[in-house]
Amino acid sequence: MALNESFLQELKYKTDIEDVISSYVTLKKRGSTSVGLCPFHNEKTPSFTVYNDTQSFYCFGCGAGGDAVGFIRRIENLDYIDAVKLLAQRAGMPMPEENTYDDSLSRKRRKILEINRETAKFYNAYMMSPEGKKGREYFLDRGLTPNTIKHFGLGYAPDEWDALLKHLKEMGYRPSEMVDAGVVKIGKNNNYYDTFKNRVMTPIIDVRGNVIAFGGRVLDDSKPKYVNTSDTLVYKKTNELFGLNFAKDSGSDCLILCEGYMDVIAMHQAGFTNAVAGCGTALTPEQVRLISRYTNEVILAYDADEAGQKAVSKAVNLFKQTDIKIKIPAFSGGKDPDEIIKKMGRDKFKGMLEGASNEIEFAMLDARKKYNLNSTQGKIDFINDCIKILCDVTPVEQDLYLTRLSNELDVTKASIKAQLSNYSKRRNYKNQKSQYKKIISDSSREMTRQSYETDASVKQIKAEDRILGLLLKYPDCRRLCTDFDSDNLSSAFSKKVFNAIISRLDMELDIDLMNFSETLTSDELGRLSGIIARTRESSNPKQEFTDCISTICSEYDKKHSVSAGEMSDDDFRNLFKKNK
Repeated sequence: MALNESFLQELKYKTDIEDVISSYVTLKKRGSTSVGLCPFHNEKTPSFTVYNDTQSFYCFGCGAGGDAVGFIRRIENLDYIDAVKLLAQRAGMPMPEENTYDDSLSRKRRKILEINRETAKFYNAYMMSPEGKKGREYFLDRGLTPNTIKHFGLGYAPDEWDALLKHLKEMGYRPSEMVDAGVVKIGKNNNYYDTFKNRVMTPIIDVRGNVIAFGGRVLDDSKPKYVNTSDTLVYKKTNELFGLNFAKDSGSDCLILCEGYMDVIAMHQAGFTNAVAGCGTALTPEQVRLISRYTNEVILAYDADEAGQKAVSKAVNLFKQTDIKIKIPAFSGGKDPDEIIKKMGRDKFKGMLEGASNEIEFAMLDARKKYNLNSTQGKIDFINDCIKILCDVTPVEQDLYLTRLSNELDVTKASIKAQLSNYSKRRNYKNQKSQYKKIISDSSREMTRQSYETDASVKQIKAEDRILGLLLKYPDCRRLCTDFDSDNLSSAFSKKVFNAIISRLDMELDIDLMNFSETLTSDELGRLSGIIARTRESSNPKQEFTDCISTICSEYDKKHSVSAGEMSDDDFRNLFKKNK
């Protein structure tokens, strides 16, 4: 059962989309709209637009769009009801009685979170018991204090196949619910067993304080070394950062990004409470976008080994697509932050962080390692690499680095600058051609994709998008399509949205975007938001609407027309009757 209209009406009245989105995205006014960097894909040039008049948002870069509910669903990874609840709480509104709407998915999420919380308590309590001494000693041997163990809620999974299963059953939870949470699995013979066995456990907690997943590590060198919760309804590893629930309140202007959970825990214990780590084996674009919501600067405190340095290079490329400033420290005295802090001490480690180089210096130092700067060819190759690195930095930064290169290599600054200028011109020309081709290609591809999906002409697709936009902008157009059959529309999306709009208009209900959030998927909301964003004012909307309807019907008739040779005798005779 859907949420009642009066509740949604009040929620719309008390919710300003720009106010909601500005909590996550830095917005700048641009006429009647506001723009910012899209939180759903990496970009340096703002293509994310908020429309106050329609209380909607749309990204011209990735196609994400919708209303305030749709934004919260995407940014917080929530279902429809939970997103509405968050906005209602924000507006100081109580939710309607639960039996007046379908809350099944929301209840399932809450059940998973309850099970995760009880699982974390179970592992921690077991570790603190005499039977869990082995797990407790592991953490103490790693240098963690009892306070740190408590702070992060660390625990130990018993060396049994059904200890947690039995415990949660006693609490009234069903095995199928435990499977949904990822803490129990189903065997080949449909037997249930614990996901984690004989492992030290690290709960993963989101920024709202919910236990959403677990990381389990063996106490020796057996394989697999790590077992982590698979993706569930409340957890997607590519979207989460371990330790962010604490780091966001650290008061620091930057975040320290580490490779593993133990690095984060050791750094927090040493006072670096702004440390976080990605969940999963590699940093993802989603995690980078999450970081951008909390800071403008990141220190990449990755391991000093070859794998760690490769991870640094990948992370640098991801952060280049954002406005986040990055710094890379040169670690020594240990393979990772945890080991360095133990061997060298907190102050020494702090000095390494403070002496971190920026991404330009890091790239130039990395390039330097490839060449013999005592040879002429080595200098030439090194300068060529540096020119590519310096091409995208500000003029002031270019000048400083060119001066440094000139002094170090005994090459005139003017000659290096001239080579940089020539390279920049050639690259800019190539980029402009490439961007133009991409714009044309993307536009053509989108139309081709829609045409392929629906087997419709581009003319019909444009006409269908236009009538949807006109209906939402000029509801009086409803009277012009009383005889129009929505089956003439080419796509399931167009039919679904058209019928939803007509239905609400006929019942004299609002047709704001929020009213479609429950019935449309995130992708459908994005597409509809794009149509709204591109819907221009019309000097004669009714005439334009009529013309679009005629185009759609004409294109439909063309597609479904049958040649005389394919007609039955009766159909052929009827054709002449129609024309009399």
